[in-house]
Amino acid sequence: SAAAQPSAPPSPQEAMRAAIAAAMARSKREIPHYYLGCEAVVEPALQSLEAFNAGRPVAERLLFAALALRAVALALRDAPELNGRFVDGRFEPSSAIHLGVVTALRGGGLVVPTVHDADRLTLPELMRELHQALTRARSGQLRSSDLADSTVTVSNLGDLGTDMVYGVIYPPQVALIGLGRVAPRPVVQDGAIVAARTVHLSLAADHRASDGLIGARFLAALQRRLGQPELP
Repeated sequence: SAAAQPSAPPSPQEAMRAAIAAAMARSKREIPHYYLGCEAVVEPALQSLEAFNAGRPVAERLLFAALALRAVALALRDAPELNGRFVDGRFEPSSAIHLGVVTALRGGGLVVPTVHDADRLTLPELMRELHQALTRARSGQLRSSDLADSTVTVSNLGDLGTDMVYGVIYPPQVALIGLGRVAPRPVVQDGAIVAARTVHLSLAADHRASDGLIGARFLAALQRRLGQPELP
């Protein structure tokens, strides 16, 4: 009989899909997820951002994504139970806040480049780091340091029209923050219903490292920070 033909090696896209599948299967198998969500009014934040960007060249403008990442990083300062890794049966909090930013690739698959020490960066610095990391990711030029040491992950699918993100934690991390679509929605202000831009926030967290009280406090802090932005 004819000898069996060796199977072709997997393509880069197939290898990436297999790696994602293994990590996500491990996550759902091992991590007891809990989920929380809320809505944040970001109209004042966006108006301040638009005023800051007015008249500036495109290269110097700030995006809402940078504002949101900074708010996440600052809110995490008071929620150390969400920032770190669960290794060898115990949670190890991280003193640094390194945000992994989920990034879809044009050819398919995902990568998660890291914005290091996000809570210590000014908004312009964070915007620059985010832009550089995303550019390297989409051009296939990520460095090993871009992928090695994120302590929590942020998934922003709002640009694709998704209102709410229900995330899967990337092990050995213990939390994932989801950002949905920014859109005008009805809100109550001073007893009246008005239109204002809002965003839905979500938290997927590991019940071995934290509980709902911690998660709820974090989301409330994030909600407050997005409502009162710190612009340069």
